[in-house]
Amino acid sequence: MAFGIVGYGVYIPRWRIKIEEIAKVWGHDPDSYKKGLGVEEKAVPSMDEDATTIAVESARNALKRSKEVKPGEVGAIYVGSESHPYAVKPTAATVAEAIGLTPNITAADTEFACKAATAAMQACLGLTKGGYMKYGISIGADTAQSAPGDALEYTAAAGGAAYVIGGGEGVIAEVEGTHSYTQDVPDFWRRDGAQYPKHAGRFTGEPAYFEHVINCSRALFEKLGTSAKDYDYAVFHQPNAKFPLRAAKALGFDEEKVLPGLIVSKVGNTYSGSSLLGLAAVLDVAREGDRILMTSYGSGAGSDSFSFRVTGSVEQKRRLSPPVSYYVERREYIDYSTYARYQRLLKG
Repeated sequence: MAFGIVGYGVYIPRWRIKIEEIAKVWGHDPDSYKKGLGVEEKAVPSMDEDATTIAVESARNALKRSKEVKPGEVGAIYVGSESHPYAVKPTAATVAEAIGLTPNITAADTEFACKAATAAMQACLGLTKGGYMKYGISIGADTAQSAPGDALEYTAAAGGAAYVIGGGEGVIAEVEGTHSYTQDVPDFWRRDGAQYPKHAGRFTGEPAYFEHVINCSRALFEKLGTSAKDYDYAVFHQPNAKFPLRAAKALGFDEEKVLPGLIVSKVGNTYSGSSLLGLAAVLDVAREGDRILMTSYGSGAGSDSFSFRVTGSVEQKRRLSPPVSYYVERREYIDYSTYARYQRLLKG
């Protein structure tokens, strides 16, 4: 029996702020940031949106595509995020209640920077493949934090994606294999009680992102006996538009295999939702037999790589819920003062 993705769904807030609008407030050169990051604008949550509401909407869309899944058949729900609304109170329990999955379910929040949800996908895969439950749901949702005026402010965005994991004829993308690569690398962190995260500047690239994304992907290639030429698409964590393309080139991928899932330039870095949104964008256009490599990255630091093979079920199922392009194109622009109010940057 094949095991993998049974359904997927996404959600991105409609509000956007342009790079120029942020740069104008801080006296920065917008062209240098646009060129250096490859990002034009980012998604911003409204005042009534948070990681929970984003997770709920994503999960509802994923279940629409999982038409054969009955509520009582879902045994686990995990929400990966860096921006859980409560320090002590599980987001996953609220999401499970909102989408009608309680009470006979295990629910937990996962944290590992931007790869929290891919680690949860591995957990769901193990639980379903091991026969402990029929289906599990992994969600990556964030309203990413950034200090005002910091370089992170230009990319830290909001959005999320949910994946129903299980086995059977309803699988739209079979997991052929997965691998993880983890080391203690302090490239990005937020201390307990701190409002905003800190980062190690350029250090976040070379010994952090590229070390893990490239080595994790290569280890999966070795495990499966594959290489870049065996894949039709490649998706990597998207902190900006430059890093994924550079990692892809190092692994032997042509740019055309990365661009279908590279949406960061229009929505920003959605942290835990980043690689999952990219994968969803690829599933929106992939055909039966296509192979997809996805490698996430979480600061701290680690990566999870997956090899997927798309099945014929994808054609019918992807029409049951809005595609990523719908949310990317559904946008309204705001100025910095509105952004500051939505982000609650002004403290009384």
